[in-house]
Amino acid sequence: MKLRIYGVGCANCEILEKNTKEAVKELGIEAEIEKIDDIDAILESGITALPALAIEGEIKVMGRIASKEEIKNLLS
Repeated sequence: MKLRIYGVGCANCEILEKNTKEAVKELGIEAEIEKIDDIDAILESGITALPALAIEGEIKVMGRIASKEEIKNLLS
């Protein structure tokens, strides 16, 4: 499974990354987590608000912090 976290290093972006990593670990799934912080790549992806999380190329969360439980639900 491929996950992408979009953010530019803000506190909310770091929290989303932490929650995502914890959710993956708790579910015991294999996932490649890529952090995208290049503003041009973010804009090309259609992201209009940060932080954002994409799962398998589909944006699932944008402009807010998803809880670990929400991310676990999105992954299962």
